[in-house]
Amino acid sequence: IPDSDSTTTVVVKIERPTYNKPFLGGFKNMRTGVEFHNAGSQTRCKKRPYKGTQSFCRETQTAWEKNKPQQTRNTTSTQMTKIGLYVSNMTDKLISPGKYFTAEEYHKRRLEAVIVLQKYFRRWHAINVVQNLREQRKLRLAWEAQEELRKKKEKEEKLRREYERKLNPRTKEDFELLYHDLELWMQEETERINRTLTGAERKAALCALLDQEAQLIACFERHKLNANEENQHKAILHLLDKCAQPKRWKAYDGKITEMDTQDTLRARELLEIYRSISVKDIPKDERTDVLLTLRCTVKEHECKLTQEIVELIDREVDLLSRDVKECNLEGLRKRICTLFLRYIKIPKVNPRVAWLLKVPQDPLKLYKNVYFCHSCENYLPSTEFLIPANSHTIGRCRLCYELDNEARRRESYLKYRLILENLKKSETDYQDDSKIVFLIQLPDLQYMIENIWNCQSALSAWVELYDLVMVRWDKQREWSPWNAILLTKEEADAHLKLCNLQEAYEAAFIFRIKQKHIRAKNYFAQIPAMSSFLNRSDNQANAS
Repeated sequence: IPDSDSTTTVVVKIERPTYNKPFLGGFKNMRTGVEFHNAGSQTRCKKRPYKGTQSFCRETQTAWEKNKPQQTRNTTSTQMTKIGLYVSNMTDKLISPGKYFTAEEYHKRRLEAVIVLQKYFRRWHAINVVQNLREQRKLRLAWEAQEELRKKKEKEEKLRREYERKLNPRTKEDFELLYHDLELWMQEETERINRTLTGAERKAALCALLDQEAQLIACFERHKLNANEENQHKAILHLLDKCAQPKRWKAYDGKITEMDTQDTLRARELLEIYRSISVKDIPKDERTDVLLTLRCTVKEHECKLTQEIVELIDREVDLLSRDVKECNLEGLRKRICTLFLRYIKIPKVNPRVAWLLKVPQDPLKLYKNVYFCHSCENYLPSTEFLIPANSHTIGRCRLCYELDNEARRRESYLKYRLILENLKKSETDYQDDSKIVFLIQLPDLQYMIENIWNCQSALSAWVELYDLVMVRWDKQREWSPWNAILLTKEEADAHLKLCNLQEAYEAAFIFRIKQKHIRAKNYFAQIPAMSSFLNRSDNQANAS
């Protein structure tokens, strides 16, 4: 109260702002440097609801525009012919009104013109389509002719290779083919004799046939002895050549680095000496030099074997000095080669050979994985036994199986062996840790092809086993006897490109394939090693 001397205390509540007030301007005292800001009200501003996005405001200025057309004046004049003035009419045009047509007639004319354009466009498009189809047909026929020619050449090449293999057999598969053809010939001749002859004539013909069979078998065995000798010589040279190979490793830049050590140089020296003493029909002086070099080499290690080699070398040198014929020295030279090969296989003489010998140098290792063959009564390593997946005992070794096959059944397993090799190679290319395919042996695959797939393609019923391959039924799962299908090579390539088997094949065909898979499961379920794979494949099928 201004007129009263009394004072009154008024309590003023000041609300401290919870936010920063905006700057509203102000001024600054230039003398004292104090800044004064314009004050604002203490009323809390109403907050706008947050919309989830950041927005900015700015002032805009809109200019109002208005367009108005305006016709300007254009003064023109015309001049006509009159008295005293002539205007030429040579460039004048005579315009006469045409036929009037309605809007309906106008649209009808446009429609007819559109139809004409469509007709010519469709004709042009049809010509292009037919031309493309003709080109595709031409390319298809050319491809089919090329494929037919390729198949014909492959078949001729295959027959030529088979004929060459039968004419000059070198491997076990070649002799299998020979004995198989001999069995087929014997069956045909026996059937012909039984059909055409009777009584004593039949017996005489059968005896003559038996003599021919014996002569052919003797001829086969002579070829087998020559082939074994040649293959043994090649195997020896291959072993010594591997010993003489330098050490190789790949650098970070991809270059191959080779290094010769004392062991590789020693192996190479022994290889050259062995090749020299194995050469036939060389002059007497060169032969003597080779024998003297061999004598100096083996004398570096004194033992009973080297003493025997030195005695044989001295004997041959003495016989050469007496001008003995070379045909009488073949046995002596073979003994020298054989003893020198034994000398090369001693690890102390040739350290590199210790890594390549099949028989371990430690006698204790011989007791591991060694089994007894009840047929030939020999103790052999496990790799020499052909053990089917459903076998519970070891049985006979590979050599006994081959001998029994040559004497009785005379079957050729080359086709099944090729199918198994192609299967293992294709499964290796998947790189998905497939294991079952490497447990399958040749008798197991033969049983599957003959009894489950009937030796024919599941799609085209093609019966030539050389053209058939075994592939996965479902390529997303690893191969197994219950996830397999037998097809030709072209059908297998097309099958592996499919993404959905249910859409690609009919339900009846899928049902037949499933039935074959069930038969394979029932056959391999009795094998303990396959039970874990059966459960795993069932889990994969349920998951897919």
